[in-house]
Amino acid sequence: MNTRKKAYTGKAVYVVDGCRTPFLRARNRPGPFTAADLATRALQTMLLRSTLDPSLIDEVIFGCVMPGPEEANIARLVALRCGLDARIPAWTVQRNCASGLQALDSAAREIASGNAQVVIAGGVEAMSHAPVLYNQRMVAWLGQMNAARGAGERMRQLLRFRPAMLRPVIGLLCGLTDHVVGLSMGQTAENLAWRFGIEREYMDAYALQSHQRLAWARDHGHLDEIVPAYDREGRVYRQDDGLREDTSMEKLARLRPVFDRKYGRVTAGNSAQITDGATVLMLASAKAVEQHGLPVLGRLLDAQWAGLDPASMGLGPVHAMTPIMQRHRLGIDDIDYWEINEAFAAQVLACIEAWKSNDYCVEALGLKKAMGAIDPDRLNVDGGGISLGHPVGASGARIVLHLLQVLRRNGSRLGMASLCIGGGQGGAMLVENTEAGGAS
Repeated sequence: MNTRKKAYTGKAVYVVDGCRTPFLRARNRPGPFTAADLATRALQTMLLRSTLDPSLIDEVIFGCVMPGPEEANIARLVALRCGLDARIPAWTVQRNCASGLQALDSAAREIASGNAQVVIAGGVEAMSHAPVLYNQRMVAWLGQMNAARGAGERMRQLLRFRPAMLRPVIGLLCGLTDHVVGLSMGQTAENLAWRFGIEREYMDAYALQSHQRLAWARDHGHLDEIVPAYDREGRVYRQDDGLREDTSMEKLARLRPVFDRKYGRVTAGNSAQITDGATVLMLASAKAVEQHGLPVLGRLLDAQWAGLDPASMGLGPVHAMTPIMQRHRLGIDDIDYWEINEAFAAQVLACIEAWKSNDYCVEALGLKKAMGAIDPDRLNVDGGGISLGHPVGASGARIVLHLLQVLRRNGSRLGMASLCIGGGQGGAMLVENTEAGGAS
């Protein structure tokens, strides 16, 4: 277990603002916004309401997994579209489902080291715009057709065409598959359900709770980090649209397993939704906060990345959170609120079970005994990816921003945000509401 020094051992790193677009569910066609559209909307809103002179921004960092062909280095594209000075550098990071968290970590390290004072960081994904590709036979045929010279050679090449060459490659399905172990992300969730004995009914009950909690949060005004987005036809999108208020255990039970149709337990209903969305935060040093009179939402205290067997990638959060807990000498009860990204109900529940398991904690995490049980009333209290969606590049930034909001409204101090990551990794970040006490 990696127990290296705290990630941010130099200058303090503060979150001074943040917002996100609504998370919009994919509906079997490209959504109304590209990734750049979404990120631009979020960043524009934050810049317009900030008292900070934009020229004082040192860097812009965004996480994105599948930018479109016209969105190379999407962070730079968005920064320029928002009118930031061309001299401000911008770069894009990719760590699958935790790309947004990676952007925050990268920005925080720049500030902690003293290399920057103010950094914009966030994440974005337009999963509905994932490309549909030609297969390799078709690509080869097109290349040969293009190289053909003369009518006779072109006709001979044309006769080599076969309808099977038109079979598309679905980029999203490729991206959601681990090609090292040959498993989709859903199949890795099935592995965890089997390993920890997580029954279908338990998973469906968790999914139902996610929708109920999101509905409660919306109705009580606890999603004020959302800013409206306007499409080119003038339509306005104000809220996440993945919420299913009419869902029930009966409706969830009728859904068929997706990844193991005969024996499986993972369904569309207890999995994260395919979604488009963007989240952006402004991070600043203590010096910048004082000099420019910036508000403080909270502080980023520490971060950790971990690797594990890709076939069990859903357990990544416990592998990433455990070293942070050890470094800060924290017990489970010391963390006031938790966000574990809801990629699958099975995956979140497996993380809970893993920390409760003496065998897993000793053998896989190197602990002397089980870590203990996370209080479900303090975990994902306003829903998560199952109910509001999981735009993979944006979710890591969203859970950090929302966790800070949860801490502030409850007058609580410490929060832990974490995600599993395709390819067998986990990421976690410890955050603090500075209004509720000193740093760890």
